Amino acid sequence: MNIVILGAGTVGASIAETLCDQQHNVTLVDASRATLDGVGERLDVQTICGSACDSIMLFQAGVQSSDLTLCVTSSDEVNFVSASLAKAMGARRTVARIFNPAYRDVSTFDYRRHFGVDRLLSLEHLTALELSKAIRRRELFAVENFARGDIEVQELAAAHDCRAIGVPLKDLKIPRGVRIGLISSGTRTIIPGGDDVVMADDRVTLVGTRDEIEKVTKLFEYKAPPSQNVIIAGGGEIGLHLAVSLESGRFNVLLLESDAERCSFLAEKLDKTTILHADTTRLAELEEARVGKTDVFVAATGRDEDNIVCGVEARELGAKRVMSVVRRADYANVLKRLGIDVAVSPREVMYRQILGLVESGPILGRSTIAGGGAEVWEIEVPSGAPITMAPLRDVDLPQSLIVAIERADYVRVPGADDQLRPGDSVVVLVQQSSAEETLRLFQPA
Repeated sequence: MNIVILGAGTVGASIAETLCDQQHNVTLVDASRATLDGVGERLDVQTICGSACDSIMLFQAGVQSSDLTLCVTSSDEVNFVSASLAKAMGARRTVARIFNPAYRDVSTFDYRRHFGVDRLLSLEHLTALELSKAIRRRELFAVENFARGDIEVQELAAAHDCRAIGVPLKDLKIPRGVRIGLISSGTRTIIPGGDDVVMADDRVTLVGTRDEIEKVTKLFEYKAPPSQNVIIAGGGEIGLHLAVSLESGRFNVLLLESDAERCSFLAEKLDKTTILHADTTRLAELEEARVGKTDVFVAATGRDEDNIVCGVEARELGAKRVMSVVRRADYANVLKRLGIDVAVSPREVMYRQILGLVESGPILGRSTIAGGGAEVWEIEVPSGAPITMAPLRDVDLPQSLIVAIERADYVRVPGADDQLRPGDSVVVLVQQSSAEETLRLFQPA
């Protein structure tokens, strides 16, 4: 594939290196000749020195024939403008990296659609989702996020004597915003209908918004699991996003932040999280926050060294699980030896998102569930795809189910009367045996 990367900083260079290893044709554009020379000495890439917002530079880089243009400079505004220009010039897919969370908030204005950008990626938001999945996976088989993170897929086990056992699904009064996508056991994996029932120890796949799913999970539990105590060190964007994602679940969240002004800001944004003004690099202040008694400690400050140090101190104090955000790849190998259970790299998380966009077909992302018997796809619906020709009730989906639609400024679970349109992004549950047949419905005739 022909891939243009605008911005040769740490993120852009890292992505370029991985894409080169996979034999893609990569062109790097950056305003700094010294930065480009440093990358060019290590990688087999074409480099162009100039502004990412200069149409002449973009033309020289070949965005008009690119399969993917990634705009990953340090400026949100430059990324928006350059991605918009690249799309208008003919790039098949464009991605803009953003930092400011306001640009992701479609309740006031949809920046992505206004600028004609295919995908917005926030390292901070994606990293927080990855940490949240690692925390919550202890009580679930799988947790995945799709459609800008607004749709969640959970796979859980039906407990003995729970309220859902033996009751037809149509009688469970499941909210409209949640779908039971799959029921699987040792001998079967099915996309259930209204008359199907759940048996003890079946794995049940739920799809919907996190808040709505939390209401439904109670049907499959004999008794609610105990709340977990989570301490987050660092109130930056990663810490804020992580706290938001945990507030709706069974978690007591304490957020430690050293900047008093930032503490006030966090207190306005978080309803159920306790904010504590504390320096996480000081052992005495970690002890005062009772870090040793917590179930999960997450080090999410802006410096890798601080995250490693306070993570090690949290382990020595007695924290049951320790997680850390680590940006430098060369630190990853030593973390297990230091007692840190989970390390999350923002660059690795972003690259996994980009891998889906490198797919030659309509699939933007995929995850395996039901013990490998099924997958969850996120698909961009192209013009001329057979699935757009009729309402969903009239589409023959072979052992597959469309569980969410992202369109314009909303994401929701579709009904039988909904009809897909070109440009929609959809989340699809697909059994492995019908993957090829299902994919054909999303390919232009």
